[in-house]
This record gives sequence, structure tokens and C-alpha cells, in this order.
Amino acid sequence: MRPVRFAAYKSSRGPGLAIALPAGEFRGIDASDAMFPGWLDELIAEGTPALQAAGEKLACGREIDAKSVEWLPPISRPGKIICVGLNYVDHSIESGFVPPTYPTLFARFSTSLIGHGAAIRRPEASIQLDYEGEMVAVIGKAGRHIAPSQALSHVAGYSIFNDGSIRDFQTKAPQWTVGKNFDGTGSFGPIFVTADELPPGGKGLRIQTRLNGEIVQNASTDDMIFDVVSLISIISEAITLEPGDILVTGTPSGVGVARKPQLFMKHGDICEVELEGVGILSNVVADDVIAAQAVNQ
Repeated sequence: MRPVRFAAYKSSRGPGLAIALPAGEFRGIDASDAMFPGWLDELIAEGTPALQAAGEKLACGREIDAKSVEWLPPISRPGKIICVGLNYVDHSIESGFVPPTYPTLFARFSTSLIGHGAAIRRPEASIQLDYEGEMVAVIGKAGRHIAPSQALSHVAGYSIFNDGSIRDFQTKAPQWTVGKNFDGTGSFGPIFVTADELPPGGKGLRIQTRLNGEIVQNASTDDMIFDVVSLISIISEAITLEPGDILVTGTPSGVGVARKPQLFMKHGDICEVELEGVGILSNVVADDVIAAQAVNQ
């Protein structure tokens, strides 16, 4: 398969799907167009030929002005969002944990997702909004009890995630669910790259998080305790993985809660996560405003 780089958008004409071309331009087709090839989760479920055909069709679409559209998560409502905590040794230690011998898994929900360029929302309930830059592996083929030797055949491609975490809510109970699922805190995208564009398993890629231009996280995906192969094999012992599911593979050291003094994101900050070979996921931070009528309901 020829490598293809997809991105979902919303313009004044409605939502659509685009392809990033080598020269840096985007071409796409609106969902309302009869030529629309389908959404990315649908194409992934149909398999490699469908992704390839969609890429060829989108390359003939209209030019998309990257500065005038709203970028959406590549997959807006994944069937499962499985996140991996403490998957880099230094991050595990800075968080006060012994590096795990079994993956620390938790779930995110699609209502927490936002796209590239959208505002990461700092809730009224807390000022402890932290950044976590991560690589995403997107499942392309269903399976259970997947052998390590077959694991990468179940990966359709890769993307970027910023696992915005509300730290004081994360530690209110032994389970991290609430602190990891505030609305508007899970930034995802903008690019989904097919697996053949990157090294097998996304290995050896530089991942870097910058807050207001300052590097706060800087590591290699080689540093993961459980690589993509291991995660797919281990998770599938218990859970059937399905096309469009996403694995958020963990963050390296340098998170704000572990710094002295602590460094949390605030209104007006700009947070960027860059993954080598994929691109940059960038978001502004904005205080969450709850409408008065919603409060009174």
C-alpha cells in the first residue's frame, strides 16, 4: 500500500475528509458530495484497498485551506479508547510508582475528544490541568488472543494524542477515570498516517511536547516499557480489538504535576505535541465556561 495521510475537517460547507499531499497541501471532499469516500473509521473497517482508493479519490478533491477549517479528531467516536499509563520508566518513577510489569490500562470516552486547533478546556472545578503527549496506534483488523508475531498486522496506522489530565480528580480515588475524562481534554490528530509510512510498531520515533514553545517532554518511542506489539497481544487476551479502536500508548517523563514547582496549563497557553514522521498536534488552552442555564437545569 502506498502511504496515505488522512485528516478530518469541518468547513463552512460542512464536514469532510482530506488527504495531506507531499508538498504540504490538503485536498479533500465534503461529506455532502456524492464523491465522498466515507469516514476514516468506515474505511479502516473495509481494509487496505478502501484506504488506498479513498486516498486516490481525495487527492483529486478540492484544495483545503488548513487555516480556514476546523480540524476534527481523525476518528470522532472510536469504539474503544484504551490508554496506557506509566509506560515509560522515567515517567513511572516521577509519578511515584515502580515501573509496571503489566500494562496500566484505563479508558477514555469519545465525549472528551477534541481536534487539532481546538481549545483544551480547563474546568471550573480545578486548576490542575496537565499535558501528556502520546503516540496513538489505530486498530485496523479485529482480533482476540493475538499472537505477538501477528500484532502489527492488526494496526492500520498512527496518530498523536494529548492526554489532558485533571490531576487532583485523577487521585481522588484509586481509579483514574474521572480525571482522565473531563470534556474537551483529549486532543487527537490531526493526521492519521497509514502504518507503512512509519517504522514497524512506530518504533524509534522522537516524541516531544512543548508548552508555550518550551520543551517539557522529549523522548523516543523506543523507551516505552510495553511496545505496540506487546500492548496488542496483552490487551487482546481479555478484550476483542476492533477496527477503529485506538490505543493511546503512554507518555514520557516531564509532566507538570511532577515538576518543582508544578507546571499546569492555564488559559491562553499553547501546547504542542510533535511525533516524528506524523506531524504536530497543537491546541490553545481555555477556561471552561458553563452557561448559567445549564447550571440551573
